[in-house]
Amino acid sequence: MKTILIPTEDHDCMPAVFDAARLIARTFDSYMEGFAVRPAVGTYVTVEPVSSLAISGAFDEDTAREAQANFERYMQTNNVPRAAADEPAAFSWGWPRSDAADDAALGTYGRVFDLIVLGRPGREVENPRMPPLEAALFESGKPVLIVPKKSPLSIGRQILLHWNGSTEQAHTNAFAMPLLLRAEHVTVLAIEGHTTDGPTGEQAAQHLRRNGVNATPLTVKESSRADGEVILEHAASLGCDLLIKCAYTQSRLRQMIFGGATRHILANATLPVLMAH
Repeated sequence: MKTILIPTEDHDCMPAVFDAARLIARTFDSYMEGFAVRPAVGTYVTVEPVSSLAISGAFDEDTAREAQANFERYMQTNNVPRAAADEPAAFSWGWPRSDAADDAALGTYGRVFDLIVLGRPGREVENPRMPPLEAALFESGKPVLIVPKKSPLSIGRQILLHWNGSTEQAHTNAFAMPLLLRAEHVTVLAIEGHTTDGPTGEQAAQHLRRNGVNATPLTVKESSRADGEVILEHAASLGCDLLIKCAYTQSRLRQMIFGGATRHILANATLPVLMAH
């Protein structure tokens, strides 16, 4: 995780996004790059149909300049050095793009970074928007760290990994390996009756241990509660500071109609979540 992309907007999670990215960058001696992200249309207020999360925003050149100023002010205040051109990644920052990119461009540009850090979307106008997160998850091919409004004090000491046996979760585990290897402890949570055909949670934990991860399996019985609720409850009870979870193993239409773990976690998580698809 040597290169971190930070799409920068005016929303209430932005300070926590900066803090989380800096924690990761300090851990891995990483380069952080910011750029202004804008909606695909100029001015609107609507509701995203799948997530029911608010989309809002009015964007102009002043907004882009303000985003850059906020990013640079944060880095300077926290004594993060500016990156030298074309040097190997080190704990540093850069803002090479003078123009803003729309949500779709975020998905393509993110392909040349190891991690994208975004705020957790919400329903209110001041919350982060959903389209940047979906572009990052579905178009970049890279993992996304989703950060709630409260700044984290640590990331990745105690990790909860939700294992559902899916290909998407296997991909997410591979992306998360640098964090998993540094964790003090990783709990591999599986919910009976809610996994695909494939390896069990015990087998997933064994694979992690063979790679040097301090992992313990935890299989819980099926209940009437939603998977997302169970996952977040265990993350809280175990004192976890990071949740690792794949995104949307069901079709998005099924997520819209029936809900799902991804949707619940995106709406309610109070700890950082690493997701990939």
